[in-house]
Amino acid sequence: MNLYYAPEENLQTVVDRCNAQSQGRYHIVYNKLPREADGQREQMVRRLAAQDPGMDVLGLDVTWTGEFAEANWIREWTGRNKEEAERGTLEGPLETARSGGKLYAAPKNTNVQLLWYRADLVDKPPATWDEMIAESQRLKREGKPYWISFSGAQFEGLFVHFNTLVESAGGHIVSADGKRAEIDAGAVRALEVLRDFGRAGVTSPAMNNAKQDDVRMEFENGEAAFQLNWPFVYPSMQEDKPELAQKVKWARLPGVTPGVPSKSTIGGYNLAVSQYSTKPDLAFEAALCMRNPENQKFSAINDGVPPTIESVYQDPAMDAEYPMKETILEGLKDPGVRPVTPAAQNLSTVLTNLLAPVAAIDPPKTAEKMRTEVQNALDSKGVMP
Repeated sequence: MNLYYAPEENLQTVVDRCNAQSQGRYHIVYNKLPREADGQREQMVRRLAAQDPGMDVLGLDVTWTGEFAEANWIREWTGRNKEEAERGTLEGPLETARSGGKLYAAPKNTNVQLLWYRADLVDKPPATWDEMIAESQRLKREGKPYWISFSGAQFEGLFVHFNTLVESAGGHIVSADGKRAEIDAGAVRALEVLRDFGRAGVTSPAMNNAKQDDVRMEFENGEAAFQLNWPFVYPSMQEDKPELAQKVKWARLPGVTPGVPSKSTIGGYNLAVSQYSTKPDLAFEAALCMRNPENQKFSAINDGVPPTIESVYQDPAMDAEYPMKETILEGLKDPGVRPVTPAAQNLSTVLTNLLAPVAAIDPPKTAEKMRTEVQNALDSKGVMP
């Protein structure tokens, strides 16, 4: 039983557990994909396009469901398998596993970004981007650490920030059916927020080239007051900068409109079954085992990947490693979700090209370009290489 999945340090232990529980019905072999998402997708796409029968269970980034389903590379989840995959699973992660109203994957782990802030510099977390920028500017005037650490490089992470702002502003990038570019007033407001942020003088000189790990290290160096990033930064701070970690707290991401909570864009991975698997029944069984509550808890504690099953968050064993679990769960219950479309990869490429650098955004003109280029991306044929 071949599993193709991104590198996850302790996933082999989960695989071993499932192999033991199967009592000989199957034996999962963990084939590690490249670390970068683009490399993972490329390797799987090439094998699936060749109808490789050696692929059984696939680890899909949450943005790939529509593309793989549209290409008929993955099987629909039905009957008892569907019921088991949906039981107790948070609706946000489930939404990333659906396409055209059908379930094509089982959510294994999820993620939301949080606002990490220096409680020794800021009394309370800012509720909006305007408040965060104002606080940063105040700290700058006072000669204190003030940067807002942000991943502004031209890559998927920038699309995540934009999508979060669009959703938080009540806007849309594409229509509900994934076929039409919308770029409505909420999307324009998101562009305004990014432009104002980029021109406010509150970021590091490296912001336009920074990805998530660069942001983590920048914050740990002590010059930033705020960081917008995934929860992986918490264990890193505990290990590398324990004195700083004692001063850091977390909150839901700042919103766009006062009084309206943000909608942090979901990350994570889903488990799908290849259309070309020669043993699909066992593949569904293996996938369900690897994402059951006990194994989700193990992966959350040992690999830092937040669960998709809500009950796992209530387990006392989660408390030490996830002191921010209630904030994560709050974000997961009211999340932002990237558009589920077969053209997800095209869409991300087009948008990040138009968004970087954020200080150069001209909201009306950028929005107009987006309407044209996003529609072109949605209308494209085939799969991007």
